[in-house]
Amino acid sequence: MTNLSGKTALITGGSSGIGLASAKTLRDHGARVAIVGRDVARLEAARGVLGEDLLTICADVASLAHLQQVREEVETAFGGLDILFANAGVALGTPITTTDEATYDRIMDVNVKGVFFTVQALLPILRDGSTIILNTSWLNQVGTPGRAVLSASKAAVRSFARTLAAELVDRRIRVNAVSPGSIETRIHRGKNQSEEEFRAYAERVGAQVPLGRMGRPEEIASAVLFLASDASSYMLGAEIVVDGGRAEL
Repeated sequence: MTNLSGKTALITGGSSGIGLASAKTLRDHGARVAIVGRDVARLEAARGVLGEDLLTICADVASLAHLQQVREEVETAFGGLDILFANAGVALGTPITTTDEATYDRIMDVNVKGVFFTVQALLPILRDGSTIILNTSWLNQVGTPGRAVLSASKAAVRSFARTLAAELVDRRIRVNAVSPGSIETRIHRGKNQSEEEFRAYAERVGAQVPLGRMGRPEEIASAVLFLASDASSYMLGAEIVVDGGRAEL
């Protein structure tokens, strides 16, 4: 039931981490895949991993003009869309005493505005009966010091999964969310951080997770595949939490 042959998929934030792993997984199960990213070099590196048949689009999801360009390129290449994974996001610390307006705006522009208008822009080419997956976070369920704005942005995405599912149900478009925990991706790496420093960080974070480690991008990609396929045909407005138990135990 996870055969995606004949399906087309678009993944924002698809040049690394969860997006890249999801692109590979969907492609390996038969889908034609397009990815969106802001960095040309990373997009080309992704093409090297996934193959020349990959459609890459350089765009910023915080720009409505860029999103219209994404729709036009996908429509030209694929004709229509069956799977949309709104994955692009940023993660920045936001302590209440020190967070500035620019940081607040960047998080909200990408994580909230970007998700909402990604769906709006691609909706005209999404086929009836298609699937939309939104990337939220385990942070939407807990109160974590220093992450107020990030957590609020992800709670908004969780809400979108419910409200957009209700709004699009007449077209049989299923909207659901995947909620990752702490995953070993570039978003967790500091600037100029060595591999040894990152491994030490991963061990510290992993010690806070009931399963005793950070997650792998491929583990989120498996949930994305499930939500993208007919295996999840009776799920609507739901959230799959893949966090090693961090928000649950």
